[in-house]
Amino acid sequence: MVIKTVLMLLLYTAPIVIISTGIINSSLISIILYILSGLGMAGIGMGIMHDANHSSYSKHNWLNRALRNSVDCLGINSNLWRYQHNVLHHTYTNIHGHDEDIDAPLFLLRFSPYSKRYKIHRFQHLYIWVFYSILTLYWFSVKDFKKLFEYRKMGLITTKKEVARILVKLIFIKVLYLGYALILPIYMAPFSGWWIILGFICMHLVAGLLLSVVFQLAHVVPNMDFPQPEENYNIEQNWYIHQLQTTSNFSPKSKFLNWYFGGLTNQIEHHLFPNICHVHYYNLSRIVARTANDFKIPYHVNKSFLTAVKGHVKTLKRMARVETIRLTH
Repeated sequence: MVIKTVLMLLLYTAPIVIISTGIINSSLISIILYILSGLGMAGIGMGIMHDANHSSYSKHNWLNRALRNSVDCLGINSNLWRYQHNVLHHTYTNIHGHDEDIDAPLFLLRFSPYSKRYKIHRFQHLYIWVFYSILTLYWFSVKDFKKLFEYRKMGLITTKKEVARILVKLIFIKVLYLGYALILPIYMAPFSGWWIILGFICMHLVAGLLLSVVFQLAHVVPNMDFPQPEENYNIEQNWYIHQLQTTSNFSPKSKFLNWYFGGLTNQIEHHLFPNICHVHYYNLSRIVARTANDFKIPYHVNKSFLTAVKGHVKTLKRMARVETIRLTH
């Protein structure tokens, strides 16, 4: 974890520092450097911040808090991420109206059979990659502000004082981020600033695509359930079985993908044990798979990253065909 942390932080920061010195005379090289930073940004999100947000990076809370703030340095608020990911997604996995990972912010996307179906969804498997790519740009510019007030209405943020504190932090981190990642490089570059803006956008497109795809391959693939509460608002299965029915692994033999994706190739183990560091998921998966088999509980695995992507596309096509399931309450 320490080696990965150092490498990912360097992969993100070193290219931006190099660009900011003004020693790069080639606009093409600056774009390549920004793309490398995009790989580092995704690596920080998946392999450092994610564990720290679950307090599974270290037994020391101060270290978890410090590394949790690594995403703030990317212009994205860690507090709001915790509400969406730790509270809503992990508690209500694949439950329509509660898990925001399957409740698309635009009508153009449909991940759940309970979402309203439109004719344009027939093409979502083609255009969805554009929306995936702009994830971090949208998050940085719009989503954080939108979610701050949504979570206040939901009661996740309980006081006006907390809203004000998060809002001040939001504005500060975003101004700081724009300053070092975009404005300073534009000022220092010996060529047109439009090339820097293009590189900045490319960085986010790379990071957004990687983050979106990796997280979606766990829950929006074939054989995943989309449970809904009964009239008394109870879910039929217990929480552990629910996680196994709504989560899938991929590329179980790829140690590199497991390393770079922060253990998110083993999303089943992550959902069952979010408080355990992801370096242990590979070994845990053998125990979980064996136990699931003993109790005749599904344990879903896609053999490769490509197979998982194909399965995701297949599921997107299916969502474009199936009629909307009406909620009973």
